[in-house]
Amino acid sequence: MAQISQKTQISEKAQASQAPQPADGTEAKTRIVVPDTHRMVSLLGSRDEVLKAVEQHVKADVHVRGNEITLTGEPADNAYAERLIGELLTVLERGEELTPDTVRTAAGMLDAGTSERPAEVLTLSILSRRGRTIRPKTLNQKHYVDAIDNHTIVFGIGPAGTGKTYLAMAKAVQALQAKQVNRIILTRPAVEAGERLGYLPGTLFDKIDPYLRPLYDALHDMLDPETIPKLMAAGTIEVAPLAYMRGRSLNDAFIILDEAQNTTPEQMKMFLTRLGFGSKIVVTGDVTQVDLPGGQMSGLRVVREILENVEDIHFATLTSADVVRHRLVADIVDAYGQWDADHATSSAPARVRGQRSGRGR
Repeated sequence: MAQISQKTQISEKAQASQAPQPADGTEAKTRIVVPDTHRMVSLLGSRDEVLKAVEQHVKADVHVRGNEITLTGEPADNAYAERLIGELLTVLERGEELTPDTVRTAAGMLDAGTSERPAEVLTLSILSRRGRTIRPKTLNQKHYVDAIDNHTIVFGIGPAGTGKTYLAMAKAVQALQAKQVNRIILTRPAVEAGERLGYLPGTLFDKIDPYLRPLYDALHDMLDPETIPKLMAAGTIEVAPLAYMRGRSLNDAFIILDEAQNTTPEQMKMFLTRLGFGSKIVVTGDVTQVDLPGGQMSGLRVVREILENVEDIHFATLTSADVVRHRLVADIVDAYGQWDADHATSSAPARVRGQRSGRGR
């Protein structure tokens, strides 16, 4: 390949150069050089899985030889591929590992024309423990996390697998560790998800434990397991059913209401009015998974109409594009959404039955 003198900086460790567009309309070539061999290997991924993901998201032909990547295509297509690779290199430079999902997320943000750089979103750290970092993985998740920082009450509404509860809990632990709050309170309504469990054996704690187990699971991901019983015994972390919130004023606390779609409007009002001085509330839920008996109205469905114009309250909406579980989860969410839309004229009881479709964090 002939040496091209015109170069543009793509990252600290890579450079790109583009040949002038030939007059006869043939395709242009852009060359990206990655001097760091180790970073080049990471950019390609195991068995070239990252490279294959890049090829799926760009129109330019991508050819790799040694530490050089050559892009062949229309100038605009080359520029897009160059920008995508540049964002991936920046993610690598900040110590993060690349996966096909990283490529998909970065490409989606570039396609959407957002003002935020994909690398800024994909390297934002909320919490780290034992080499594992919790961070938003999509643009909407970053906006959700930013809203928690900037508002007193935030509603995170979206389907299963979008990380709405998990990220809220990470922000709660972060606030506790930074001494912004004195305690964390995690609550959810004790409503059965379609099944009839009957009378559960054991003490009151044993009876409510199955409803609260997902919150405990998330806590174990974020804190050393041996410290959790001590923090709970001291009242620094409290996990309790929603009914335990009545009559209380919660000061200097980070409060999370999970599965809020299973609250009635009266319960939602009761919970929100527990807010005390120096506290923050995050409410999470999925309005397509209502398990209230007898077709009762969900408090999460009506609260937006009531509070949308109230200052310092924010509603964050997550979609199937923000699902961070197995890729099939997003397809399942979309398929159920399409089914609901196709059957919108069905009777109300049928719609309620159609909405009872599993649980999500």
